[in-house]
Amino acid sequence: MFKIRRMKDVEPTAIGQVNIKKRSKVPGVMITQFVEEVPAGMSTPDFTRKPIALTIQEGKLAIFKAIVIGKPAPTVSWTRNDGEIDPENYKMVYDAHSGEHTIQIPDVAVEHTDIYKCFARNEYGQAVVTAVLNVIEVGYKKSRALQQSRTAIREIPENFKKVLKSTAGAGPKPDVKRVIDDKFWDLLLSADKKDYENICSEYGVTDFRWMLKKLNEKKLEREEEQEKVVERLCNLRHIELNGTGAEFELEMSLKDPTSKIFLYKDGVMVPFDDDVEVKHALKQVGKKFVFSINGINPEDAGLYQVEIDGVKIFSTELKTDNDPNLVGKKKARKTTRAGGGGADLLKIAEDQQAKLQKEKDELLARAKAEAEAKAKLEMEANIEAEAESKTREEVKAKTEDKTKARGETIVQYNTNVTTKPEKETNLEDNAMNEIKEKGETKVKAKGETRVKTKGEDTTTEKAKTEVTTKAEDTTTAKGKTEVTAKADDATKAKGETEVPAKAEDKTKAEGDSITKVKAVDEVKAKPESKSKPKEKVKAKKVTVEKKAQIKDDAKTKAIEEPAMSEKKQQVEEKEEKIEIENEEYEEDETEEEEEEAELEEEEAKPKANKSQAKKAEATADAKITDDTEEEETILEKKKRVRKGPLVPDTVIDTGVFFTSGLSDINAILGTEAELVCKLSSEDCKGIWFKDGKEMKSTDDVSIVEDGSYRKLLFKNCKEEDSGKYRFEADGRKTEAMVIVEDPPRMNKDDLSEFLKPAIVKTGKDVAFRMSFVGREPMKIQWYNEGEELVEDTRTRIEKSSTHTRLQLLKCNRKTSGEIKIKIKNEFGTKEAATQLVVLDKPTPPLGPVDIIESSAQCIEFKWRPPKDNGGSLITDYILERQQIGRNSWKKLGKTGPEAKFRDSDVDHGRKYCYHISAKNDQGISDMMETDDIQAGTKAYPGPPTGLKVVSAFKDCINLTWSAPSNTGGTNILGYNVEKRKNGSNLWGLVNVPDELVKGKNYAAKDVVEGIEYEFRVTAINISGAGEPSAPSELVFARDPKKPPGKVKDLKVTDSTYSTLSLSWTKPKEEEGVQDEAKGYFVEIRPAEDTEWGRCNSSAIITNSFTIMGLKSMAMYWVRVLATNEGGDGEPQELDNYITAMPPPVKPHFTDRKIKNFVVTRAGNCTRINFNFQASPLPTITWLKDGMPLPKHVTVSNTDTSSQLMIASSEHQDTGIYTLILRNIVGQEACTIEIRVTDDPRPPGPVELEENVSATVTISWTASPDEKKDDRLHYMITKRDSVKRTWQTVADHLFNNKFTVINILPGRQYKFRVYAKNDMGTSKPSESLNWEVKREKGTFSLDLPASKDCSFEAAPAFSVPLKMRNTTESYQCYMSCAVTGNPKPTVTWYRNNISINANSNYYITNTCGVCSMAILKVGSKDSGEYMVVAENALGRVECSTKLAVKGEM
Repeated sequence: MFKIRRMKDVEPTAIGQVNIKKRSKVPGVMITQFVEEVPAGMSTPDFTRKPIALTIQEGKLAIFKAIVIGKPAPTVSWTRNDGEIDPENYKMVYDAHSGEHTIQIPDVAVEHTDIYKCFARNEYGQAVVTAVLNVIEVGYKKSRALQQSRTAIREIPENFKKVLKSTAGAGPKPDVKRVIDDKFWDLLLSADKKDYENICSEYGVTDFRWMLKKLNEKKLEREEEQEKVVERLCNLRHIELNGTGAEFELEMSLKDPTSKIFLYKDGVMVPFDDDVEVKHALKQVGKKFVFSINGINPEDAGLYQVEIDGVKIFSTELKTDNDPNLVGKKKARKTTRAGGGGADLLKIAEDQQAKLQKEKDELLARAKAEAEAKAKLEMEANIEAEAESKTREEVKAKTEDKTKARGETIVQYNTNVTTKPEKETNLEDNAMNEIKEKGETKVKAKGETRVKTKGEDTTTEKAKTEVTTKAEDTTTAKGKTEVTAKADDATKAKGETEVPAKAEDKTKAEGDSITKVKAVDEVKAKPESKSKPKEKVKAKKVTVEKKAQIKDDAKTKAIEEPAMSEKKQQVEEKEEKIEIENEEYEEDETEEEEEEAELEEEEAKPKANKSQAKKAEATADAKITDDTEEEETILEKKKRVRKGPLVPDTVIDTGVFFTSGLSDINAILGTEAELVCKLSSEDCKGIWFKDGKEMKSTDDVSIVEDGSYRKLLFKNCKEEDSGKYRFEADGRKTEAMVIVEDPPRMNKDDLSEFLKPAIVKTGKDVAFRMSFVGREPMKIQWYNEGEELVEDTRTRIEKSSTHTRLQLLKCNRKTSGEIKIKIKNEFGTKEAATQLVVLDKPTPPLGPVDIIESSAQCIEFKWRPPKDNGGSLITDYILERQQIGRNSWKKLGKTGPEAKFRDSDVDHGRKYCYHISAKNDQGISDMMETDDIQAGTKAYPGPPTGLKVVSAFKDCINLTWSAPSNTGGTNILGYNVEKRKNGSNLWGLVNVPDELVKGKNYAAKDVVEGIEYEFRVTAINISGAGEPSAPSELVFARDPKKPPGKVKDLKVTDSTYSTLSLSWTKPKEEEGVQDEAKGYFVEIRPAEDTEWGRCNSSAIITNSFTIMGLKSMAMYWVRVLATNEGGDGEPQELDNYITAMPPPVKPHFTDRKIKNFVVTRAGNCTRINFNFQASPLPTITWLKDGMPLPKHVTVSNTDTSSQLMIASSEHQDTGIYTLILRNIVGQEACTIEIRVTDDPRPPGPVELEENVSATVTISWTASPDEKKDDRLHYMITKRDSVKRTWQTVADHLFNNKFTVINILPGRQYKFRVYAKNDMGTSKPSESLNWEVKREKGTFSLDLPASKDCSFEAAPAFSVPLKMRNTTESYQCYMSCAVTGNPKPTVTWYRNNISINANSNYYITNTCGVCSMAILKVGSKDSGEYMVVAENALGRVECSTKLAVKGEM
């Protein structure tokens, strides 16, 4: 049944065989048909169930299942993309009962990850489907490459020379960590894609793949941050320079309109305003924000960022080099600066020249020092390399002559020199680049070095070397210099070294990098037609420079060429800018360059002489010198020198321009407004335009020229003044919009009257009126203490187009407060507020009273003022008094505005009650009644507080306490101290009875050793002894104890994510060293803290404790210490920190039944929940078809469950979802297939065709949902003209054609086709009527005339059926009478369904009386009942309806 074939093997195609591609109903299946037409009854293979992609953990069992169809039965085979399917490792099974073809991969490994294909093939075609297997690797495994590299056989010494040649100059690259300025990412996040290359070149980033990957990550982070404050961000326009400044703009919709916008320059906040004439301005028009910078200066260059509530929104960089205004400050001939003279330009030029000269000197000095250090190391390395090379060659071939040995030494020497550390080469290149970037290079050029080396017959000791050097201008492509140096006959100098293309001169090896840099500049200098020839330098200097240039280019070619393409554009742009700047300083620098050239020549002479000690080099140097002298003459003729002075005497005026443009204004109707712009000249005339039409001065609009200012004044703004205004002068123009608004405006007189506080008495009316103007419609609102007023019985509001009035009737005290009016229209809102004060009598004074003194002579007390004074000050308090026991009240009169009273007319021991009332200008308040106050009562002190035992000894116990808070109104005379033994109820006085303890401490010496005591203290004043204090703690009369020792066997007995259980053993007791422990304290501290905290506030006596409230997976240090009366013992800590987590448990799912297939309706919410157990808490990962979940899918995780939710399912959410749980113990995965579908749409038109007699073939157009749903199928129903009921003909059809049999002629048929899927059934697609005409033949019968009478009659109802209403569970009986001859056949129908054969109905027909009985009526029996009687002469029907009621 199975056969194994590699996936890449292509099956041969037989002669005459075709390959017709067909579409399967199952997505992802490709069918190829081998014949033109498939015979009837046969079919090509197809899949009804295809294998699905699988992501599984390493070591598990992987299974792919498929179900195929086809006739004849197809042969199934499996292949994989990489590798073969070994029958020993792959198990293929066929289940004949279910028809499933299965391939099993036991103990799946990482190497099994691949794309698997399943082929189904028969003689008419084949079907193929693919499935991906992803294996999740567990643990850390070393790669094969690492293992092979460690076990690889090293090269033998004979091949060392080849290896050395092939790897020359390709040493391992240092692993340099990328350090990119944040400014680089800020620019990229806001830049267009076309600007990425320029930004990367500017910041030296060459790894574009890494940059794009990192940029996408940062974009996602930035978008998540911006979504918090911005709803929409678009139309970003980077900063651009205009005539007077620069500006950039963006459009955004803020989530919170009150959010603050900040502007930063290079990380420093920049203040801005909406005034366009300030340095930094912000103009907002709708959702468009325009930031402008006026008066650009060089210090304005930098990175500008817009932030909202701390979130970066937009970044752009201002480069002043591109500003023609600023360039003009450096090049006087191109300046467009208005005003000013040559002094400013001269100062700028001098500062720039001094700065460049300083940087040049520093770079030259640094390069020289580095080169000298490098040369020393290089010489030592060369000597060692030569010695090693000679030794190796002598061993290899002792018979070869010395000339050949020297030749190979040259080759080896070249290799060693070429493998010079890349760090040193880069150091020289960096020095050159820095000098070029700072302005030292005066031309831009591209160097291209071509080195050709030809070796011939080493036995003849001849070598030929050709060195070609080309310098081309990248912009003009002019000037090409070729220097060719040939050195022949190398055998003349014994042991001499040739000058090969890849060798370096010893002059360069000794560090003459300064000469090298000069040589590079001279070779790359491009000629210009407008330049003057410079003064010639000496030929020997040029020779040294050319030699250094040639050797430097040959050495650095391998390094410079890969980076040239990336940095070429950046270097050329910088050199172009530097060229323009240095033209101004060229003449001054000519003399400096000549002095430097002489100095460099003198420095190069001894070094050159040292390196040119050999004759071969001397010959090559001579040739190079001759060629260089000719080249120098050509370059000097083409060298450009500036004409005229450094700064020109005059500045070319570029015309009049705007120093300040027009700005949009919003004017108020009827007020004055003006449009103002400023020109660079006062004498220029201009023209004003409105909406494109020229304007002239009128009475309402006047045009004013005020110096360089041009103004358009509106004296009385009208609505028709709104529009777009433009001012043009000298070919330049500026525009602005004027919008005339008509916001609400209040009448000044009414407003000043309204703002005055309104004061009325309670019960009176008050009214507020306000006149206003403004465009209608206007919304008017009145407020009282922030609550909007509406009309009611006590509030009346009048509104009109010009005024409003508020009237408050019968005001009370609660009406007092702020009265505010708010008028609003489309242009704005106007508010005004005033105060309403309603006067009334005060509320009663507040109690209870506070007794100041209560003695035999007087009673003095005080109270609190009323809560509400009624709107005016309290003038007096009125009191009256009643002696307890009497009915009369004595008026004490007015006591003044102070809430205090002293009553001296009292009798000792009597009790009194007082009534207190408050009085203001509006009346007297209700009375407040005080409690009974007694005159001259005894007041005993309260109990002392804070009694405690300070120390205890065998013959003395020291006590201390605090005085009572209630002294009884008099001084405390002393204290009595009492004691009692533990278990006794008798208190005994400790101090001498007649001698009170004056202080607040006492030493009780009347104690017996070993007895446990407790104490209490009583305070005494002039009235007597008060209440005693609470007893002190029990204390033994004995000397102090020793603290206990450390607890033993401290261990953790249990742990969870929030708790930790401990146990320990009691410490031993050693007399005189450590006493018995009386309790324990448990202390804990997090691993990141240094302070310990106690878990129990009081000592526990048990040897175990559970710590609660820990943070999950947090680390803690725990210790336990014992304690007794002598203090706390030493703590005992655990050996290691404890993690708040249960014991490790491998993740596993706890659901008894786990679903692996879910169908949901599109648009509905889908929830998938898995319960699990794991410790520590696992990392939860959800995947969809092996990829991360889409953003709209949310996952909710707890410690024991994970839920996936799709709020609104869509068709694209269909797929295989995998949940992976992973922790340090292991991992577990579970997959579930979610199919999102919907009620299918109906099929297309239905067509009928008769191919075979007595059959009809039904075909229809597929449902539009068939492509999206591989489980969609069809169902066909029919109805004929006789039965008139719909019957199912076929179901579960996966094609679009079906043949119905048993079609009777003479009957009309109708067919319906439904589309069905897992969700439901579609609406039907109905066919036209189908009828096969019955052919009628000629039939004749001659009957003799009958004289008998005929009694035949067609059926007829003599008694019809009647309407029936019955109750559920009751019996129902129906009957009718039918006549006819011959006897008609009677059939009963319910809802057009025959019930004659239904046992639930009892039907009889006796002598034409047809009856039907229902023994127990149910709700399902309700409906239409029909009796059909038919015989050969006709057919008749009679119907009725049965209504079933519920049970009584």
